[in-house]
Amino acid sequence: MIKGRPQHFRVVLIEDDPMVRDIHRQFIEQTAGFAVVGTAGNGAEGAQLIRRLHPDLAILDIFMPMQDGLETLQQLRSEPVNVDVIAITAANDTQTIRKVLQLGAVDYIMKPFKYDRVKRALEHYRNLRTQIEARASLSQTDLDRMLQHGDGGSGGGSAPNALPKGLQEQTKNQIMGYLLEQEEARSAEEVADGVGIARVTARRYLEHLEKSGVLALDVHYGSVGRPVNRYRVKRK
Repeated sequence: MIKGRPQHFRVVLIEDDPMVRDIHRQFIEQTAGFAVVGTAGNGAEGAQLIRRLHPDLAILDIFMPMQDGLETLQQLRSEPVNVDVIAITAANDTQTIRKVLQLGAVDYIMKPFKYDRVKRALEHYRNLRTQIEARASLSQTDLDRMLQHGDGGSGGGSAPNALPKGLQEQTKNQIMGYLLEQEEARSAEEVADGVGIARVTARRYLEHLEKSGVLALDVHYGSVGRPVNRYRVKRK
């Protein structure tokens, strides 16, 4: 246990459906290292709780009365409030997903969901926070390993869906958010411009996501020059 840190990460639940809120609480408290310290039925109440209780983590719904989750997250990011956020919501439109990720949510879980998905998100968050707080500084290799979902820096080998060395979950999420908004396949150059990263970096992520089965590859042949690889999200 890290000196000066509470035994559990303190969590505020912001969810308008009482039954779903109870399920969230059960799932969170089944996961080692987490304790629910407050619950709210809308974003305005949730923001007040966060200001008063100073939790480590907020579990945030998007569709809520009075003040929705997106407005709440925007409000929190405009204030000196030090709280991490995981969105658990039925919102599956690409505009909302991209905005939530841009506002710094550490994970995005869509309803309906299973306990294993929530547990994985919480364990990744716990491992990341624990290791960051245990060290005064980090190497790039350490940080890359810690940012990969499912790895947690435990030294037990890579998880099946772990990102290759040097790739980061946040950048992958930004690329996915961009591609989900596109009606047509995009090249590495277009993705790089859309996300704000280098073309060679975009190509590494796109190739990994295509090999992982997340993206489909369309090869476009022009009248002159080399063919252009374009990528699109596979639709179920």
